[in-house]
Amino acid sequence: MKDDQYSVRAKDSEEFGEERSITSRQRARSELSAEVEAFLASGGAINEIAPDITADPPRKPQPKYGSRPI
Repeated sequence: MKDDQYSVRAKDSEEFGEERSITSRQRARSELSAEVEAFLASGGAINEIAPDITADPPRKPQPKYGSRPI
């Protein structure tokens, strides 16, 4: 029953009102930057990927016309 309480308009409720405020966004940004700094301090590295690189290379189209049995 608890899942029924969350509808498509759940973000319009008071429960998610904080997500839209400027202070909550600034707090999220500062938490993220602190996590990134901790990651880099522990020896982690960030690789920059070119914007035209995709994870899924394009595939050759496969003809499907007439592939269904009669």
